Amino acid sequence: MSYFRELPNIRYPSFLKEKTSSFDYVEAKNIFRRTKLRDDLQNNFTLFEKYVIPGEARPDNVAQELYGSDQFDWVVLIVAGINNVRNEWPLNARDLYNYSLNKYGDSLNSVRFYETIEIKDSNGRLIVPKGKVVDEKRQDGMTKDQNGNDVPNMIDYFVDYYDNGSKRVSGNNVRIGISNYEYETRLNDDKRSIFVLRRGYLQDFVNDFREVMTYSESSEFVNSKVIQTENTNITLP
Repeated sequence: MSYFRELPNIRYPSFLKEKTSSFDYVEAKNIFRRTKLRDDLQNNFTLFEKYVIPGEARPDNVAQELYGSDQFDWVVLIVAGINNVRNEWPLNARDLYNYSLNKYGDSLNSVRFYETIEIKDSNGRLIVPKGKVVDEKRQDGMTKDQNGNDVPNMIDYFVDYYDNGSKRVSGNNVRIGISNYEYETRLNDDKRSIFVLRRGYLQDFVNDFREVMTYSESSEFVNSKVIQTENTNITLP
């Protein structure tokens, strides 16, 4: 990933045993120097377009397809607003199954919640929209418990409507159960839709990124790509 080559450096006082002086420094990439896409640019369709991550594609595969080089995987991730690839990039089918199985165990295929099936009347008018989360059961009046007390009469979820007479649909005719695995699959699929930078703006993006990654003059300034921290190895009198 060439992203780290774009980061500026920072010098720390050396903590290595083989150092020869209190003035020895270790230079490393400044991973705390970060940037993000401006929020007001996200919906600028001149610069960006929607993209659906296919199958088992990784960020470098997407960069190769869009920009002709897998070295621009970091551009894909920054524009998509992804900081943690492990959690925010979609898993392939095998990894998703293993992740879900590890998370839910024997409850993998247990119902997590119920949602409605789309129902229309004979004239095509929508009665019940698809995907509305509902309970497994619904109250239908009152009944008596074994002690003779009034209690809610709970039966399979139902919907009553009029269509050339009163109609009722209930149970699996109006709602279905969504398993834990189906739920995780949906969450994973939602991650597949991202914004990507149009290819024509790639070089401008890289140039602007490099400019942001430079240091301005300060007490720690060495040059535009290097700063130096306070030397705690030196004890002042």
